[in-house]
Amino acid sequence: MRSRNVFLLALLQAIGMSGGSIVVLLTGIIGEGIAPTPQLATLPNSLGVVSTALFSIPAALLMRRIGRKAGFLLSLLVALAGAALAALAVSQGNFALLCAAVFLMGQHSAFVLQYRFAATESVPAEHSGRAVSLVLVGGILAGFLGPEIAKRAQHLLPVLYAGSFAALAGLYVLGLLLVLLYQNTSTKTEEASANKQPERPLGEIMRLANYQVAVLAGVASYGLMVFIMTATPLHMHGHGFSLDDTAFVIQSHIIAMYLPSLFSGFLIEKFGTLRIMLAGVLLMLFCNVTGLLSVELPGYWTALVLLGLGWNLLFVGGTVLLTSTYRPSERFKTQASNDFAIFAVQALSSFSAGSLLHGAGWDVMNWLGLGIMLVTGAMLLARRRQFSTDKHRY
Repeated sequence: MRSRNVFLLALLQAIGMSGGSIVVLLTGIIGEGIAPTPQLATLPNSLGVVSTALFSIPAALLMRRIGRKAGFLLSLLVALAGAALAALAVSQGNFALLCAAVFLMGQHSAFVLQYRFAATESVPAEHSGRAVSLVLVGGILAGFLGPEIAKRAQHLLPVLYAGSFAALAGLYVLGLLLVLLYQNTSTKTEEASANKQPERPLGEIMRLANYQVAVLAGVASYGLMVFIMTATPLHMHGHGFSLDDTAFVIQSHIIAMYLPSLFSGFLIEKFGTLRIMLAGVLLMLFCNVTGLLSVELPGYWTALVLLGLGWNLLFVGGTVLLTSTYRPSERFKTQASNDFAIFAVQALSSFSAGSLLHGAGWDVMNWLGLGIMLVTGAMLLARRRQFSTDKHRY
């Protein structure tokens, strides 16, 4: 087991998620001040998600060709350029430039999502759940780090919030240094195994029940999480809450997303992936119910914490399940197809969040989220028999 790799990937996860939390926390608020119309306030964040979706397949295919380490380095260099450009855009009040900057940073999330797969390649198959969980633990640090950077560096440069992105650029520099210590995991044993087992077409893999359940878990968890999380800072800002209050809620949400990673891998080994995913669905249902019942600070906090907890169980369960559906030679294209589906839905969620919040309101968004989770839970239960009997002979 390459334990150093897992530790490094956890730190890199913290850096990557910190960047994402800064973008989510600040771009909507900045956008309201410099966008042509309030409805476009979340456009920069949405373009970041679109960038992630567009790069999800190229990221996996690129690393298949040049290796994980080189891919991670290239992604961080582009993200560093994006953060510097964002600082310039905010300083100039240039909305188009801010959109371009967030698009550049968005591609990094496609590579960050590959950290969990890189971790499973560094451990025996039976410990893949623990490896994924340990990498996602880095998000706990991100929950503190991202919002703190956004707050403490907001006055670092003359224009408000420009310093936050300048500080993020420094964080990406640290990430580049950490990647240099990472070891690629391709081995001769793995290559020999791939030669014995011919690579199947992606369509054949996609017909597997376990693949479909894994993708459903990823799409539903990320789609709803982004939908609610993107709208929350805008809704709180519009109701008079301070940046400190909003940062506290987002910070708590991000910590809740990753805190269960301390034990979710063990829970999956003990209770099975399907039960853990259903528990995640239940928590996300409670999130929407709470959002409907209260728009005070405790209500926002409770809803976003439940959202984070539910996301973790549903997403980690789906990730572990996905690793059981492909052979070594098929890993990159299978991972890419899964992540593309996740981020295509995430992009749609992010795009619609701002306009739906302004057009229909917070309650409608929560009712919609409630419906999505009810359908997801029903589909998971409906596939339970096929899920439990789907035998894969590799």
